[in-house]
Amino acid sequence: MNLYNLLKPECINLSLSGRKKKDVLRELVGYIRKDKDSDLLVSTLLKREDLGSTGIGKGVAIPHGRSLVADKLEVVVGRSDAGVEFNAIDKKPVHLFFLIVAPPQDPGNQYLITLGRVAVVCQELLKRKRYEKPQTPEEFIALVKEIEGEL
Repeated sequence: MNLYNLLKPECINLSLSGRKKKDVLRELVGYIRKDKDSDLLVSTLLKREDLGSTGIGKGVAIPHGRSLVADKLEVVVGRSDAGVEFNAIDKKPVHLFFLIVAPPQDPGNQYLITLGRVAVVCQELLKRKRYEKPQTPEEFIALVKEIEGEL
């Protein structure tokens, strides 16, 4: 499974405007849900954050969850130049977000496989802050594809 195949240019925002956790989650969710269910999805993600931050450190967070409002696996990428206080494990602001949402039942457990793949790709994106270089969603997808080719 390749992560770059799940990334869509219309679901990548390289200049997030949110400055707080809830605002960023709402902004990211807005790329996959624009109806009344978006509030429910944000609420689900915030409850997941209450269990333990998905801010994995070094400027990266991978908010994720399963929800009945999701009809398929979705991945949204966001980048914040200013950084967002996300209660990350290293207490540093988060600059790169990978939102992963899936239905409660997904074929082949793609949700967990995707979560693991994002974690591996993020390790490479963090090297020399490679995630800062792309200026367009297409360039970001190309970088992820390049990284996956190196793995």
